[in-house]
Parts: sequence; structure tokens; C-alpha cells
Amino acid sequence: MPGQPTPPLSATEFASAVTAISSAFGDPTRRDVFLLVHESEAGVTAAEVAERFGLHVNVARHHLDKLAAGGYVEVVVDRIRGSGAGRPSKRYRATAAELAAPMPIRHDVVLIQLLKRALELLPREQAEELAEEVGSDYGRAMASAMGDVAESQRSFRAALHMVADAMTAHGFDARVDGSGRDELKIVAEHCPYGGAEVIHPVLCAVDRGMVKGMLAALYGDSSPRLESSLLSGFDACTTAVDTPTGSHPVDTSH
Repeated sequence: MPGQPTPPLSATEFASAVTAISSAFGDPTRRDVFLLVHESEAGVTAAEVAERFGLHVNVARHHLDKLAAGGYVEVVVDRIRGSGAGRPSKRYRATAAELAAPMPIRHDVVLIQLLKRALELLPREQAEELAEEVGSDYGRAMASAMGDVAESQRSFRAALHMVADAMTAHGFDARVDGSGRDELKIVAEHCPYGGAEVIHPVLCAVDRGMVKGMLAALYGDSSPRLESSLLSGFDACTTAVDTPTGSHPVDTSH
């Protein structure tokens, strides 16, 4: 309620906040790029950032997309400057006046108990299907928040890196493992559910759904599968996705 002090972060919530901010701002250049965006009321383009810091435009866009994936900047279409011939340019604007840690997840006791009872009553297969559907819808929403998701030339690997960045911003500490011959994996070494009062393996289906939903928006349909999870006692949550046949060439910008 208004006027009440914000409860202190739990160990899990604090770790999630540190992970998200470190991922987004661990690069000194990226911090400078964010400050530039934050100072510009109208936002900036990748070309403007490249000129300001002496970068290749693709490198500048990479930094901006990292910030967008973490929710620190938003992407808008520059309709004024792009109103003429050619494709309108994308501008990046700060999403808030002040930089703050990601909003911590708050757990209501009654809703937590309701969730626990519902998971106990539902058949495992039905519960996982529901959890994956919820995760997929949320994943699509996360991808949409990044701005223009209809990038027809984006490689599958680049899309997966964007998924990992977005999941890291949500507390998963995710990275892409490209060591497999015919598949790529997202490896998450931190679970944002770890401090919740209800720990249930079916929650992992939410993560699988998030990967599926984001990839569908950023690249195309896929069938991710969970190979291991922290909630089941493994060292990391590993979600594997087969490399699509005829996918775009490997993106080496990450």
C-alpha cells in the first residue's frame, strides 16, 4: 500500500536483480550507450550511437538490443524521420526516468496455497500443458516488448541469444550452449522460483513455454525440450532446441 516501506529482497530476488543488471550493463560501452539513450528524450538510432562512440552500426545495434531484451530501453519506429522512401528507422528510448533494480516478485500466501493445491489436483500431463501454454503466451509478450520482432534475416542462433538475454533479465542467468551438432541449448544456472514457497517440477514447463513463445515471435515455430532442471536436483536447467533445417547462417556477433 502507498506509504508502506518496500519489503527487503529475499536472497533469490536479490540474486535475480544482480544477475539482470550485470548482464545488461557489464560492458562499459553498453553503460555509456544506455546513458546516451537516457539523456535523449527523443531516443537514438543505432546509426547515431555508432557515430557517437565510433562503433560499427551492427555493434551499436547489438548493445541496444541487449538493453531492449532486458527491458531497459524500448524500441519505437521513427515515423517522422522514416516517413519518406525506404524502411522507417528504429529508435531506442529509455523506459523509465531512473534506473532501478527489476521489480521483485511478491508472493501472496493465499494465492500460493491455491497454486499448490491446484498443482496437486491436476494430472501431471494436464498441469504441464497448462504451464507451458502460460509460459508461451508470456514469452510472446516478452518478445513483442523488444520492438520489431519481424526480422526475416535474423539467424536462429541470434534469436536464441535474444531469448537467453531476456530470460536473464527475468532472473534465470541464461546462456546459449552451441556445442551440439544439430541442436542449441539454453542453460540457466539460476532459478527465479528457488525462493518460492511452492516448488513443483511442473513449473519448469513454464520456462519451456517461454522459450517456445519467444522463439516463435523472434524466428519461427520450434519444439524445445527440457533436459534437466534445478528443481529436479541438477546443476542447471537445460532446454534444447533442434537447429531448423535451412536456418539462416550462424550469427557470430555474440
